[in-house]
This record gives sequence, C-alpha cells and structure tokens, in this order.
Amino acid sequence: MEDEFDLEESPLSQEISVGGKTVDVQIYRGGGSDWILEVVDEFRNSTVWDDQFPSDQEALNEVKATIEKEGIESLIGLPS
Repeated sequence: MEDEFDLEESPLSQEISVGGKTVDVQIYRGGGSDWILEVVDEFRNSTVWDDQFPSDQEALNEVKATIEKEGIESLIGLPS
C-alpha cells in the first residue's frame, strides 16, 4: 500500500506578469519534503524544476532570477 499525504501549497505561490505575459508560479511540498517549483503558462504548459528547495522563499527567488536572466518567455511554451 502506498503512503498518501496532502500537498502543502506555499503562501508565496503567485502569478508573475512581465511585459503583458503572465505565468502562474506554484510552490508546494508533500509529506514534509523540500519545496517543488512549478510554473504554468497561459497555454497550461508546465515547467517543473529538477531540484527541490529547502525553503519556499528560495524557490520563489529561483523563478524570479530565471525570469530576470532569461526572460518570462523562457517559461512560456507553445499553444496546444
């Protein structure tokens, strides 16, 4: 039997908009593990970081740094 646990969403989860484009930043964890960073774009494409983060603030800092360095377009995929 598999262990079941509830996901805990960080209060730092938020939408970030730059230049008229918006992504939904989702930061969550399950079972007391480290934080997972996922970004969902307007087309429902999802980008999930391979690395997990010891704090939700570190996860938010990472996505903000990515947007600053690579642009928000780097997190937006093609329409379905």
